Amino acid sequence: MVRFGVGALGAVSMGVGAWLVAGTGSVRDVAVWLGGAVVLHDAVLAPLVLGLGLLLGRTGGLGGGEAGGQGGGLAGGLGGGRGLVRGALVVGGSLTLVALPVLLRPGARANSSVLPLDYVSNWLLALAAVAVLAVLLGVTRAAVRAVRQRRRS
Repeated sequence: MVRFGVGALGAVSMGVGAWLVAGTGSVRDVAVWLGGAVVLHDAVLAPLVLGLGLLLGRTGGLGGGEAGGQGGGLAGGLGGGRGLVRGALVVGGSLTLVALPVLLRPGARANSSVLPLDYVSNWLLALAAVAVLAVLLGVTRAAVRAVRQRRRS
């Protein structure tokens, strides 16, 4: 029932969005932007994530060969998980793709109130926050696992 409600809300939201776009007369611009987003995802983000996931899986350097990444290696000692590393890479890659327009913008602007912030520093802070959260989650998982193992012994 919840799934149906969420789906209906999504369909209504898409309808409102389409109606608003049709009213602005910029349907072609939005179609080009959406097409570019699909191409960017399929040509850049998805192959990069798949390639990094394959590399992590083959090297075994992030969790060894055991299920759940519980073996040796970096992630095995931090609560296990290539999933954590992959998740952080996906979020970091998505942040980068979203930030690309302001990161690659041309130099000086005629209007200083347009994009007035230091976006490179803010982007780096966001990536650092993702990395810190991934490490904290890994450490927390390792601590919980250690407590559970002590209780069993």
